[in-house]
Amino acid sequence: MNYCFLLPLMLGIPLIWPCFTATESSKTEEVKHQVGSHLRMKRGWMWNQFFVPEEMNKTDYHIGQLRSDLDNGNNSFQYKLLGAGAGSIFVIDERTGDIYAIQKLDREERSLYTLRAQVIDSTTGRAVEPESEFVIRVSDINDNEPKFLDEPYEAIVPEMSPEGTLVIQVTATDADDPASGNNARLLYSLLQGQPYFSIEPTTGVIRISSKMDRELQDEYWVIIQAKDMIGLPGALSGTTSVLIKLSDVNDNKPIFKERLYRLTVSESAPTGTSIGRIMAYDNDIGENAEMDYSIEDDSQTFDIITNNETQEGIVILKKKVDFEHQNHYLIRANVKNRHVAEHLMEYHVEASTTFVRVQVEDEDEPPVFLLPYYLFEILEESPHGSFVGMVSATDPDQRKSPIRYSINRSKVFSIDDNGTIITTNPLDREISAWYNLSITATEKYNVQQISAVPVYVQVLNINDHAPEFSEYYDTYVCENAGSGQVIQTISAVDRDESVEDHHFYFNLSVEDTKNSSFIIIDNEDNTAVILTNRTGFSLQEEPVFYISVLIADNGIPSLTSTNTLTIHICDCDDYGSTQTCRDKDLLLSMGFRTEVILAILISIMIIFGFIFLILGLKQRREPTLFPEKGEDFRENIFRYDDEGGGEEDTEAFDIVQLRSSTIMRERKTRKTAAAEIRSLYRQSLQVGPDSAIFRKFILEKLEEANTDPCAPPFDSLQTYAFEGTGSLAGSLSSLGSTVSDQDENYDYLNELGPRFKRLACMFGSALQSNN
Repeated sequence: MNYCFLLPLMLGIPLIWPCFTATESSKTEEVKHQVGSHLRMKRGWMWNQFFVPEEMNKTDYHIGQLRSDLDNGNNSFQYKLLGAGAGSIFVIDERTGDIYAIQKLDREERSLYTLRAQVIDSTTGRAVEPESEFVIRVSDINDNEPKFLDEPYEAIVPEMSPEGTLVIQVTATDADDPASGNNARLLYSLLQGQPYFSIEPTTGVIRISSKMDRELQDEYWVIIQAKDMIGLPGALSGTTSVLIKLSDVNDNKPIFKERLYRLTVSESAPTGTSIGRIMAYDNDIGENAEMDYSIEDDSQTFDIITNNETQEGIVILKKKVDFEHQNHYLIRANVKNRHVAEHLMEYHVEASTTFVRVQVEDEDEPPVFLLPYYLFEILEESPHGSFVGMVSATDPDQRKSPIRYSINRSKVFSIDDNGTIITTNPLDREISAWYNLSITATEKYNVQQISAVPVYVQVLNINDHAPEFSEYYDTYVCENAGSGQVIQTISAVDRDESVEDHHFYFNLSVEDTKNSSFIIIDNEDNTAVILTNRTGFSLQEEPVFYISVLIADNGIPSLTSTNTLTIHICDCDDYGSTQTCRDKDLLLSMGFRTEVILAILISIMIIFGFIFLILGLKQRREPTLFPEKGEDFRENIFRYDDEGGGEEDTEAFDIVQLRSSTIMRERKTRKTAAAEIRSLYRQSLQVGPDSAIFRKFILEKLEEANTDPCAPPFDSLQTYAFEGTGSLAGSLSSLGSTVSDQDENYDYLNELGPRFKRLACMFGSALQSNN
C-alpha cells in the first residue's frame, strides 16, 4: 500500500510528504524520509506517525492523508480509522483518506494517540489490505507557566550571619515538555529582598548577601520569580513569597538605663528584707536575655539576687543597719548575661554598672543595755538596802529618752531610776546561792519601747552556820563494857560553803571532860570516836547517859556547836552484842505505831456509826405526809377527747365533794364560811380520799358531761384538794365561790392567826362598805 502523508509544521505551513508503498515484504527495509533538514531512518511501515501541534484553534485541522497504492482513483476504496480517539478526536475522509483533528489537543493531558487504518473495497466490502497502525503525536507549545508547589515558604536564619549563608531553596515546575526546546527551562530571579538576600538563577537557592540585626528587623518577606524559556521574550513566569525570620544571638549586653537608684530601708528591718528592685534591659530575647546581678564592692550589708521571671535585681538586706551608726549607703551594682558563646564575647567585654543609694530610715528603737548580761556578787546576811550592782541602758535614738528600770517578780531586790540594784530582804546562801533576775528598761517618752537584760546575782558565803552531827546516833553500851571500848563513830556536816575543804574539830564539853564516863578522840579526818572511860555500867541505876560533844569548823571566824549524844545502857547477851537492845527498841517503836493506827481506825468507825445512827433516828421521827401514796391517787386528771374549748374546758372540783359518801347532783345550800373552813380543816387532817369513791365521782361527772348537749367539750378535769397535813388554813380552793352569802360573818378570820390578817381586813372592809 502506498501512503502519502501531509504533515503541517508547527508554523502552520503544510508539507507534502512523498508517497510511499508499504508492503509486508518491505517491513524490514530501511527507508529514508527527509522532513525539512532532518533525515530519519525507520524500519518497516510501523514507524508511520503524524505530528499535531497542541492547542490548535482550527476545529478541522488537517493532519495528513492515507492512500493505498491499489487505489486507482475510481472511488471504489473506502478508508476507515480505528483506535482511541477515532471518530471523537480524529476523523478520516473515507474517499480520500485525509485525516482531520476536530477538537483542541493538550499535550499535558495526552501526548500520544495510537490509531489503526483499514482500506475496504466498497463493492465487495472486503479489506483490500491488512490493518496498518500509526501514531499521532501532539507537539508541545509553551502554554504552561512555572508553578511553586511547596509554598508557602518559611525559613529561619540566625542574625548577624555572614554573607553567602544558605537560607532556603525554592523549586518551581513547568508542565511543558522539557525536551521540546526551552519551554520548560526555568530561570529564578529576586523581585523583592535586596540587598539582604540573593538567589542562584538556575537552582533557586537563596543566600544572605548582607549581615542583618534582629533588633532592627526580625523578619523579611522575599518575592521570587521563575521564568521558562530561559527568560527569552514570550516566556511565562510564576512567583512565590518566602518569609525569612531572624533568630536571636546574644550580641547585646544588658544595660542599666538609670545611672542612680534611690532606695530606703528601716533600721528595724530584719535581715533578708527586700528593700527595692533595679532593672537592666537587654535587647536580646529568651535565654540570651537572662542576666545576673551582683554588687561590685562585695558589701557586707547588702546583697542582690535575680528574679528569673522578670529579670529584675532584688536588693536585700544582708545585715541589720543602724541609723545612728550610719544613715546612708552607696553601693555599686553590675549586670551581665548568664549565657554567652565564646565567639560573641566581644560584645560583652565590659559589664554595665549603676549606683544604688540606700537611705536608712530612723525608727524608735527600744533601750539598749551596755552589756548583754550582768553578774553581781553580794555577801549573805547583808542588811536591808545593801548595794548589789548597777545596770545601764540608753535610748539609741537621737532624742535620748530617759529610761526607767524595773525588776520582774522579785521580792528580794529592787532597782531605782538610776539602775542601782539593792536588797529588800536578807539573803541566805544556804537557801538560794544564785538569783536570776530580769531587768526591764522602758523609755519614758514611749512606754511601748521596752527591752530586758538578764542579771545574775551570786550570794557569797559567810561562816554563819555551826557544824552539827551528820545524822542521829542511836548509841548503846553493854553493862559489862570495859574501859577504852569504842562504842560510836561520829561525823559532822556544815551547811556553809568553804573555800577550802571543811575540817571539823571534836571535843567534849568541860563538864563532861571532868566527870564523864566516856571520852572522845578526834581522828582528824572529820570523824571522831566515843570510848568508855570506866569499867562496868548499871542498867538499873543509870540506864541513859547524855554527853555534850563540841564541834568546831575551820571557818573565819570559827563557829562551834554543842551536840548531845544519847548513850543507852544495854543488857547485852553472852557475846557482848548490843543488837538485842536495838531490836527491842525497834519493835517497841513499831508496836507504838501499830497501836496509834488501830486507835485512829477505831475512832473513824465510831464516828461513822454515830452519824448513821443519827440519820436513822431522824428518818423514823419524820411523819409520812401521804401514807396512801401507794394507791392510785392524783391531784389532777386530764382527759382529751376533741379539739378543746379554751378556758371553759377546765372544771375544778372540791376534794371535799370527792370524799363525800353521798354524791349530790342538785345545788346544795351553802354552809357558813366558818363551818366550811372548820370542816375543810378537819378533812385536811385526813390522809386522802377513798380511791373507790374518787373513781365513782369521776365516772358520774363524765357521764353527766356526755349526756348534756349544752355542756362545752370538757377535755380537762382538774381537782384541787389536800393542802397538807396539819394546815391551819385548810383548803383555799375557789370551788363554790360563785355561791355568795351576804349575811356571812367574817369575824372568825381574826382568830386564824397572822396569816389571815390581810384576808380579815379585806372582808371586814367589804362588809362595812356593804353595811
